[in-house]
Amino acid sequence: MAEYRIDELARLADTTVRNVRVYQDRGLLAPPRRQGRVGIYSEAHLARLRLIGQLLRRGYTFANIGEMFQVWERGGDLSEILGFESAVGDAWSDEIADYVSLGDLRELFGKGVTPKTIKRALDLGVLERDGLRFRVPSPRLFHAGVELVKLGMTVDSVLDIAENLRLKIGGVSEHMVRLVADHIITEHAPGTVIQSEDVAQIAELIRRVRPLAQQAVDAVLAQEMAHHLTNVLGDHFAEAMEHLQAQDQAGQDMEGLPGPS
Repeated sequence: MAEYRIDELARLADTTVRNVRVYQDRGLLAPPRRQGRVGIYSEAHLARLRLIGQLLRRGYTFANIGEMFQVWERGGDLSEILGFESAVGDAWSDEIADYVSLGDLRELFGKGVTPKTIKRALDLGVLERDGLRFRVPSPRLFHAGVELVKLGMTVDSVLDIAENLRLKIGGVSEHMVRLVADHIITEHAPGTVIQSEDVAQIAELIRRVRPLAQQAVDAVLAQEMAHHLTNVLGDHFAEAMEHLQAQDQAGQDMEGLPGPS
């Protein structure tokens, strides 16, 4: 399970360190594990922090949120509650974030590194600012971009791919999550708050859904890539054949012309 210091936790949850401390003071967020003088937070903290942020943006008060948490925590086993929050908040990937400097980016991407492309990479979440360096949340995505640039693609084209992936895969993910969540909520909490006795079962369902969702996306992506690659190559060879036929016809026409007298 990933671990965070308070500043990193706040950044990942799109909030502030001050807010994290306020939520702790109001009993909405459990205190961190102490490692010497440093507080260490987990994915469960991150999941709850994101949930608090969602509820606050929808207009609920601290009192409303605290009451809701109390309803489903009342009588619940602490390990089951933490297990539920971990199931919701744990990263869906085993990737470990990497860090690069501006110099590293220029070495990897050359002249394609401009203020415009850096801003776009930040907007897409490919990079995140971390002081004088950049955090790379997904080294796999980042290094795929590096290899595509090595093959001759421009940085802008690679960012186009990343943007399209965010848009299309993001839409598919939201649809899938909503369908699964609707099924779970209808089954275990119709019209009410999730009860403590259902927490462990729901956490297990979420954990079982994760690999299934990833397998489904991987399978469909592989099928669609093969299908579209065949179509694209077919279009290319069809155009090449037409070009060759046009050249042959032009050659035949030239042969039919009378020579110099």
